Amino acid sequence: MTTMTAAVVQAAGEAFILEQRPIPQPGENQLRIKVQACGVCFSDNVIKQGTMPGLALPRVPGHEVAGIVDAVGPGVQGWALGDRVGVGWHGGHCFHCDPCREGDFVTCENKQICGVHYDGGYQEYMLAPAEALARIPNDLTDVEAAPLLCAGVTTYDALRNSAAQAGDLVAVQGIGGLGHLALQYAAKLGFKVVAISNGESKRELAMSLGASDYIDSSAEDAGAALQQRGGAKVVVVTAPHADAVTTLADGLGRNGQLMLVAILHDPIVINSRLLIRKRASIQGWPCGSAIDFESTMKFSAEQAVKAHIERYALSDINQAWEQMISNKARFRVVIDMTL
Repeated sequence: MTTMTAAVVQAAGEAFILEQRPIPQPGENQLRIKVQACGVCFSDNVIKQGTMPGLALPRVPGHEVAGIVDAVGPGVQGWALGDRVGVGWHGGHCFHCDPCREGDFVTCENKQICGVHYDGGYQEYMLAPAEALARIPNDLTDVEAAPLLCAGVTTYDALRNSAAQAGDLVAVQGIGGLGHLALQYAAKLGFKVVAISNGESKRELAMSLGASDYIDSSAEDAGAALQQRGGAKVVVVTAPHADAVTTLADGLGRNGQLMLVAILHDPIVINSRLLIRKRASIQGWPCGSAIDFESTMKFSAEQAVKAHIERYALSDINQAWEQMISNKARFRVVIDMTL
């Protein structure tokens, strides 16, 4: 076989086009991956709409990639044919800027993004730089691994790097693609977990995912409710609602931390007096690098943390996209190349 199928964004805002393309050959420091599964993430919308800075269309999106090393380019060390690997949002770094020299690859000033700076996983084969690859544990299937390479690593890394310690009160706002994983990670890390959502419809689900308490933000003030419980050490914001964030800041306890993993499109208003009085803080957390991907997948396999997944064939990419972008999916959409 010399050609492959790829789902391509030809122009901003248009539907995906399935194209037959030559199977690419790896260059210096590159590996070719036979894609087994790829998550369909909301972040890919910046490619679909053509709004991502530095993006050149046409482009194949996809940054939750699980597959097998199929070819190894010149200069690559440490990887072999047949290795099971994943590639996430962080798709490479320069090694030369100050953040890289400090080992902080996630904030590399010249970083590459899989599916933005090079073609991603909505295709049967793809190329990636060696430093972007993470090993997939044998206890995870490719479909299970894919969402962990963005939604998983973002929430897990945010929690394990937060101010919270085992036994502390941690609130998770939103029970969707990010939130349903954050609840599981928070519980497995030993926190006392409060789920916050609008309405009662997700109470039972939240409790099954590890929450020990639930706040219906449509029925009571979530910030006040957290204060009644002693104040939260950490509030993880997984749903992009600016007004809700303002309220949740009021629920922080002493040295509390408002951790943003969702991108908010509207400004947030925070009471500075509250932050000063309680030594509280606001922090954002980005997706991790390859070593963080591996830590997330290993922890998930060992602790039985699993994304709720809807699977689609690559040929059904437009249907899969609509299910995700309309927020109808429960909760992660994955392209399964075996279908």
